[in-house]
Amino acid sequence: MTFYVGVDYYPEHWYSEQWETYADQMKAASFNVVRLAEFAWVLMEPEEGRFDFDWLDSAISILDKRGISVILGTPTAAMPAWIKHKYPETLASSDGVKRDSWGVRKNNCFTSGAYRLLSERITRAMAEHFTGHPAVIGWQTDNEIDWPVCRCNTCVREFHVFLRDKYGSIDGLNRAWGTHFWGHKFSDWDEIQAAVHYKEDNPSLCLDWHRFQTHLQVRFQGDQVKIIRSVCPRHFITHNFMGLVNTSNCYELAKDLDFASLDSYPDFPVSAEPKMPYRTAAHCDLTRGLKGKNFWIMETTAGPTGWSEFGRNPRPGEMRKTFYQHMAHGADSQLFFRWRTCTSGREQYWHGLLGHDGKPGRRYMEAAQIAQEAQILAPLLEGTTLRPQVAIIYDYDSRWATEIQPSVAGNNATEAMQRYYNALLRVGVNVDVIPSNRSFSAYRVVLAPQLHVLSDETAERIESFICDGGVFLADIRTGVKTESNLCHERTLPGLLSRSLGIEIGEYEAIPDEYEITGLEGRFERYKAKGYADWVSPTTARVMVQYLAWHLQKFACVTRNNYGLGFGYYVGTIAQEEAFYNALIADILNSAGIQPLSPPPGVEVSLREGDHHSLLFLINHTEETIAVSIAPGLNEVTTRTTTGTEITLERFGIAIIKIPKNVPFHPRQAEPVDRLLKQTASVAA
Repeated sequence: MTFYVGVDYYPEHWYSEQWETYADQMKAASFNVVRLAEFAWVLMEPEEGRFDFDWLDSAISILDKRGISVILGTPTAAMPAWIKHKYPETLASSDGVKRDSWGVRKNNCFTSGAYRLLSERITRAMAEHFTGHPAVIGWQTDNEIDWPVCRCNTCVREFHVFLRDKYGSIDGLNRAWGTHFWGHKFSDWDEIQAAVHYKEDNPSLCLDWHRFQTHLQVRFQGDQVKIIRSVCPRHFITHNFMGLVNTSNCYELAKDLDFASLDSYPDFPVSAEPKMPYRTAAHCDLTRGLKGKNFWIMETTAGPTGWSEFGRNPRPGEMRKTFYQHMAHGADSQLFFRWRTCTSGREQYWHGLLGHDGKPGRRYMEAAQIAQEAQILAPLLEGTTLRPQVAIIYDYDSRWATEIQPSVAGNNATEAMQRYYNALLRVGVNVDVIPSNRSFSAYRVVLAPQLHVLSDETAERIESFICDGGVFLADIRTGVKTESNLCHERTLPGLLSRSLGIEIGEYEAIPDEYEITGLEGRFERYKAKGYADWVSPTTARVMVQYLAWHLQKFACVTRNNYGLGFGYYVGTIAQEEAFYNALIADILNSAGIQPLSPPPGVEVSLREGDHHSLLFLINHTEETIAVSIAPGLNEVTTRTTTGTEITLERFGIAIIKIPKNVPFHPRQAEPVDRLLKQTASVAA
């Protein structure tokens, strides 16, 4: 395989006389790809219907002569001034009354016929012009599709069409939305308005409004994909998602693509204490889960980031270890954002590999080292991916419904998912992030934090999964809502009551902290916060109970043996990480999964292939950490053979090649324990 390493490059920001120098510097850094043109619409179509690709031809030709490939972005995320002047209806209207201001990006109305036609036209013109160019290998649609939310009359009318197609009749919609409440029954589609106040409007209307936004974005992207596929059949098509930051349903947006891509900007902590970049790992796993395959990093940190204010500079080695974290989670190519820090516009403080002065410095040299290493690793990476036994359901309907009605103050579905994800990352267990409608057959453990919107079909598949030997976890607010965001007319957790072995007749927001304590050796005493389910076990075993007097006869955490499997339920939010560590340990034990259990601050991840596997060890701390390891294995970055210990310097990485003839596999407890032990020391 070719592992592409490069940069997001804006030649239009610089004098053409500089382009040769920049291309030479990219070549010297072993870069082999750039992304171009995703914000250059006005330069390619300076006035309606007149196209000018001469400047882009020149820039690509210079890159091509040095063997650097090109990804082209469709430039529809930033409209030219002539469009807003000639077609003012193309601007979004956030309040439904006046059009938003021009001058930022992502300010178009997705239902504007003019904007859709103009977007198709520039996409077709680009595709036809570059279809035969040897340097062009693929396309990125638009840029970070996720907003704006427009409430203009055209959007509202199309919302009516969307609802008519979904519900068939106005009576069907009234039943689905429960419009008898407050006498809000509709007699005509035109009476339905856009969702404006998510905390006040009908929750069912708000949920369908969220779905409608994704529908518009999928359609908008689909128009471009159809053109590119027909004109440029040899080129791949991707899109740069933002991981958990995206508010739209990324699973739906990814369906049209060859593979998904991620824009990854880790939050670099100021503290030197061991800190895992949990969010970065979760972004990667979600992006891999969008299509169930490896992905690209289309943008990643090359320096301090920010528009008006910027954060700290990546420390020496920090860009490199982030690069390897992406790779460890399935990234097959990566681009730094950006080449040179721009001297004008809103992103003057979003730093690139080169500073404002244009001089290659430390960050450029580190990126060059990374690119050279990636080319050496490419043959070993080919055919490898992650094959986790554990999945976390990340459901957009449930996320939206929780945002519309959090149930208790501060409740957040993404943070709920992250609590369990972080505990799994700490013990070195890889995770797939999947939608609720994907098959569970590949997994031994499925976690579904706050699966708030639960269809009968999904509940039945979960019950079958447990009965057939799977280990499943649900927690607070599971199964509260129907697909139309009405409350189920069932005792919670509804259809999962039998497989989880519990009933929840009452629940409450916790005004103060409640103490909870374990009844088994793995669990200690912890503090619950925010929320408490009053869980009545029917067949489940109580693992953790409340200490508050009025809850002592109810359970906090339960485990139920159902069929060949186990169903866990967690009825609160615990403050301590130790609670989730203990819970995940018990779940993995029930599933017969042996965690790799690296020392604190070290992340481990396994990419598996048909011929060999690659075990990644990444030190996220500024301390030197020694990790016990099995001897006689190949450490591929240093081309050395392992002894009984590997020393990871600050931000250090190691990649261990495990041949198929070595009896190591994460599904087998003894070899894992032999390969990577918990006994690790932190050097002074």
